[in-house]
Amino acid sequence: MRKLLFLFLVFFNINLLNGQLTTPRNYVFDPHGAIVRINPDQKVIYLIFTADETFEGGETVLQTLEKNNIKGSFFLTGNCLRIKEFEPLIRKIISHGHYVAAHGDDHLLYAPWDNRQISLVTPDSLLNDLRQNNKELERFGINVSQLRYYNPPYQYYNSEHVRLIQSMGLYTLNLTPGVRMSADYTTPDMPNYRSSQELIDMLFEFEKQSGLNGAIILTHPGTPDERTDKLYNRLDEVIKRLKELGYSFERL
Repeated sequence: MRKLLFLFLVFFNINLLNGQLTTPRNYVFDPHGAIVRINPDQKVIYLIFTADETFEGGETVLQTLEKNNIKGSFFLTGNCLRIKEFEPLIRKIISHGHYVAAHGDDHLLYAPWDNRQISLVTPDSLLNDLRQNNKELERFGINVSQLRYYNPPYQYYNSEHVRLIQSMGLYTLNLTPGVRMSADYTTPDMPNYRSSQELIDMLFEFEKQSGLNGAIILTHPGTPDERTDKLYNRLDEVIKRLKELGYSFERL
């Protein structure tokens, strides 16, 4: 009976948490079961940000969101939450009404890059890592029982990982395929390096070809020092241009 109820809820894309129905959302899933678009019939974009041990652009991102009167969604590791110098910024993000959730306590790699079907973590280690991340979130006053989404480290996982995360009452969330803004972590010495201008150009070319309805766009508010071309410094112009194209923004 519980399995039938779960299938019913997924079919109609309704989340049931703690006995309460949340607002219905239509989801597009990737082949592994992670959400990659939300309400694809609407011109709404979901800006997400992840942080581990670097967060130097967090204040810039927060100011940009406030300036544009929009809410974003932040996925933070336990490592990030334990760094004292980040605490005032994190508390400000929470107090300003942005969504804050887990990104893995120790930012573990779940699977080898050359074969994602193999797991590098046991079920217990994955779930314990997520529980520890949630404990760090609770220190900041976040009611983790009300959270619906989890963004895995490196945005890399397989179907088994998604199933384990679902057992904790969370949807696995990933960025929309084809949106390359997340490559803002690359440095000039990497073969896959992309400048901020290239990433912005690719975003709007993708918009022209495929649209961004319901898109989940990831930007990193913390990147290596070797990358001096920080994409988060240009987030304001990206938001303004997307608004001109008729898009609005929502938090998760």
